[in-house]
Amino acid sequence: MKVLVYSSKSFEIPHLKEANKEKLQLTFIKEALSLKTVTLAKGHDAISIFAADEADSLIIKKLDSLGIKYITLRSAGYDNVDLKTASNLNIKVANVPAYSPYAIAEHATALLLALDRKLIESNKRISNFNFAQENLIGFDLNNKTIGIIGTGKIGSVMCKIMHGFGCKLLGYDIKENKELADSYQLQYVTLNTLCKKADVISLHTPLTIETYHLINNDLISKMKEGVIIINTARGAIINTEHIIAGLENGKIGALGIDVYEKEKGIFFNNNSKKAQKDNLLVKLIAMPNVLITGHHAFLTYEAITNIANTTIYNLSCWNNGRTTENELIYNTF
Repeated sequence: MKVLVYSSKSFEIPHLKEANKEKLQLTFIKEALSLKTVTLAKGHDAISIFAADEADSLIIKKLDSLGIKYITLRSAGYDNVDLKTASNLNIKVANVPAYSPYAIAEHATALLLALDRKLIESNKRISNFNFAQENLIGFDLNNKTIGIIGTGKIGSVMCKIMHGFGCKLLGYDIKENKELADSYQLQYVTLNTLCKKADVISLHTPLTIETYHLINNDLISKMKEGVIIINTARGAIINTEHIIAGLENGKIGALGIDVYEKEKGIFFNNNSKKAQKDNLLVKLIAMPNVLITGHHAFLTYEAITNIANTTIYNLSCWNNGRTTENELIYNTF
């Protein structure tokens, strides 16, 4: 099987090669999958793509015309793939559903702690030999109420971590996890109740039609004054304009994000020498109570290794005429 690996990063190629052990013919390119680059897939049987690659209906139809039969994502999220079109064209699609929930949840915790304890501001002062302590007051996480939206694999780990800090846990999910209630005293409530009671809200839900701009003016108005919001899930779960308004009027005390709703074409690239045209992102970056990382919550040795192993596993299953349990079936969503 010939596989074209789009958006390949220097740090992941050795892991993919190690997992592959020359079973498949892998070709690595830096370019992301788009209408401009889709023709590069000609002559291959399968492609591997990342979170920022575009695989909409038009691109998938083009891939089909080029003979592509398999698409494997090196990510858990698959909102960038039109599964309906892929299914209609008999193109199999698979993802990496659980490469490391610990990596994401621990990163969310790092964002929260850095914002709460004013670590970025403190470090800036120290670099100028300013050791003054004014305006660096944070709060104990112990006994605070943490609202976790989405209690799947990553959200479950976040529950475990926050329980370790002595937090009170509120959860919201369409599917409740009784083990979390038993082990960590997580209480499932309505979304409105979670927003009213939580001191911190951490997002761990996939991006769907239902969760698009889930965090908007309506929900923000119900939140506690000074609430901290953490998003390591998908950028478009948050309405950026509404969140900025909340930050400006003080309703939202701080925001920590590893994802951004308009990150495509910006994140994963060095844009330091380019003129910045995204005014909302520029405004967010300038805010002292906002901490942004560039979609690298997944970036741990363990996660990269698991992503590589599962990616090669998915491809090998198809190559050997088997179905992988990681296959994404359109009619089940």
